[in-house]
Amino acid sequence: MKSWNDRLNTPGINGVKPTPRTMADVVEGQRMLVPTARQVDGFIRSIPEGVEMDVRALRTALAIEHGAEVTCPVTIGYHLRTVAEAANEDLQRGMTLSAVAPFWRVLDAKTPTTRKLSFGAAFVAAQRKREGLKP
Repeated sequence: MKSWNDRLNTPGINGVKPTPRTMADVVEGQRMLVPTARQVDGFIRSIPEGVEMDVRALRTALAIEHGAEVTCPVTIGYHLRTVAEAANEDLQRGMTLSAVAPFWRVLDAKTPTTRKLSFGAAFVAAQRKREGLKP
């Protein structure tokens, strides 16, 4: 089975293409970004310490950065978990907190992805508290 870091570094099929159907806040025909996990990781690393961004804002910012109207909500969910789990693997191998993607600036107690994390929500809550972010 692939590690989360393997998944993070697997080249994905990404790009901007017309949305195939209406779903959630995405309307059929909009220019939709389908990002790679590495693109999501890179963007999260650009969020400064003490600054939070919800998933919707992250999707909007990524779309704008890549010339799209929206970012795929399904893909972003998968990649947020991949980024968080890969960061946890790195921490378990001894990397410092400052060397991993600060996924806790996007994930919080209410984000569905947080509940799926193998290492639980307590770490996310602790990092958010450390940076003065709302739980």
